[in-house]
Amino acid sequence: MSYPFSATARPCALLTLTILATSCLSLPTYADDTVSSAVAPVIVSATRVATPADQVASSVTLITSDDIDAKQERTLPEVLQDVPGLNLVQTGAPGGTTSIFMRGTNANHTKVLIDGIDVSDPSSVDGSFDFSQVLASNIERVEVLRGPQSGLYGSDAIGGVINIITKTGKGPAQFTASVEGGSFATFNQTAGVSGGTDKYNYNLNVEHFHTGADPVTPTDLVPPGRPRNDDYSDNQTVSTKLGANLTDNFDVGFVGRYSFTQLDSTSDDATGPEALRSENNNHEYFTRGTAHLVSFDGKLDQTVGLGYTSYNRVFVDPNATAFQSFGQYEGDRIKADWQGNIKLAQGQTLTLGLEHQLDQIDDPSQPVSAQMSNNAGFIQLQSAFGERFFNTISLRDDDNNMFGSKATYRIAPAYLITETDTKLKASVGTGYKAPTLDELFDNYPSFGFFANPNLKPETSIGYDLGFEQNLFKKSVQFGSTYFHNSIKNLIADNASFTSTTNIGRATTYGFENFVSYKPWNILTLRADYTFTIAEDDIAHQELLRRPKNKASLNATWQATDKLSLTGAVLYTGAAIDGNRDFSIARMKEGSFTTANIAAEYALTDNITPYARVTNLLDRRYEQPIGFDQEGIGAFAGIKVKY
Repeated sequence: MSYPFSATARPCALLTLTILATSCLSLPTYADDTVSSAVAPVIVSATRVATPADQVASSVTLITSDDIDAKQERTLPEVLQDVPGLNLVQTGAPGGTTSIFMRGTNANHTKVLIDGIDVSDPSSVDGSFDFSQVLASNIERVEVLRGPQSGLYGSDAIGGVINIITKTGKGPAQFTASVEGGSFATFNQTAGVSGGTDKYNYNLNVEHFHTGADPVTPTDLVPPGRPRNDDYSDNQTVSTKLGANLTDNFDVGFVGRYSFTQLDSTSDDATGPEALRSENNNHEYFTRGTAHLVSFDGKLDQTVGLGYTSYNRVFVDPNATAFQSFGQYEGDRIKADWQGNIKLAQGQTLTLGLEHQLDQIDDPSQPVSAQMSNNAGFIQLQSAFGERFFNTISLRDDDNNMFGSKATYRIAPAYLITETDTKLKASVGTGYKAPTLDELFDNYPSFGFFANPNLKPETSIGYDLGFEQNLFKKSVQFGSTYFHNSIKNLIADNASFTSTTNIGRATTYGFENFVSYKPWNILTLRADYTFTIAEDDIAHQELLRRPKNKASLNATWQATDKLSLTGAVLYTGAAIDGNRDFSIARMKEGSFTTANIAAEYALTDNITPYARVTNLLDRRYEQPIGFDQEGIGAFAGIKVKY
């Protein structure tokens, strides 16, 4: 096993030898969160307060529902795959375990929020989030915030934060629906109703995503006499967002989300891919209620929230082997939070926050039951000095019942040169990642592997420096950011592979670059290039699944009033990975290029047929090694609204 960043998820890896692509806010929801960036380009996640994008020093990528619709992206991995600074790894087909390595950090170093709910799985081995479980049709915006953010968000935010905000109802009642089919036995449907007035808003959405014939297992790995089975994936998600303005300055809100996912995939035994598919059934519940009060003529803005996260994962392997054929993992999180924004003076906002979090696991198949609590407080001063200089300073302290107190900070200044329309930006901050309940309490005596209750948090310090330049009334924009992270106390297997300990150290650094060109209002072009070095400071080796080079090109063309076209090309450079069962711990994973195109035509204001082709070049590649990715695929459908 390679450290400091392990590539395995211990319960499944030890029991079935299946290598998964894992680690190899409590955020108040404001009305401003769902404002289209075309109307008001604001960023929420960088400061936890809606802030004009040109005043934000942090590196943030904003993806709107219009962007998602134009490219016809159906899952969150599709939405995130070409974001600069990220490498996305999915074990084969949609529904396969999906991890993100942000700026070269570990897969469990990214905090993920949906409508202010921390959605990481308390029962997973390393606490990382599986992005494959989230469908995209009800997403209003995604903010990808890069760099250490524990000064505001606490544990898990060493690499950054991904903040997902779902749609809010507004205006007269609107009914929407879509249906599509295509390659790999794909059959997807959505339906929703939404609306709102000055007094209330509502949104109810149902999504179904299905693929039934995805060839994932490379044929050369299948033992003689065994069949090569396709993957089967099914995701059923129901979500709602409700809001009510009880008075002119007091409102309440509720968000709820339930997903049931089934993945039938090929696990491995000692000789290779098994004859019968294993079944993974996941039940996920996310919910949060909020109360929001504005007082003293808008000088004090307070939000109190209570959130609940629940996972129930069941793994069944029908093959008669010596390995365990059944596993059940349950994880729950309760989180209460308060945030107050105080306008001290013109351009000076003080933000205060308190949080209480309780995580619990109950794994009947082990068996083990354990919990961990964390109390936190943070303070932030957001300053605007005139129209040129902006700065944010935050400080946070987390008090965990397992390892005690941990203080973190972040400073992020930005300077605008209005004469040349130039923005200079920088940030420095610290991050940490708490050990998981599995690492602290789960023992696997059958495999000689035991938990370590004395683990300490992983820690980091990172900084970045960059600029953004606008030319010709913003028809041309370009920029570059240098980033650097030093990470210590990484949790890795000990020398005898009998437990984990804090022995890892790593350094990541590189550049994120972009250029966009809008020659006409109907055409937008954008190119991104990321260069990343990610090294194990102990073994002096390149970290797994971190390609040095990644580039993308996106184009959007409103050809006529009714016809819109998009195209995307993604290049991912070579990286180091292990083979499917990690019997070869280090080998080269080749580079690959994929291209997608999409088109839609509005027959009427209410009926729009559409079509797309993915992997247009039919590029055959494995990422990670041992898992074939989909070849060329064609899909078509129709969406209606009333």
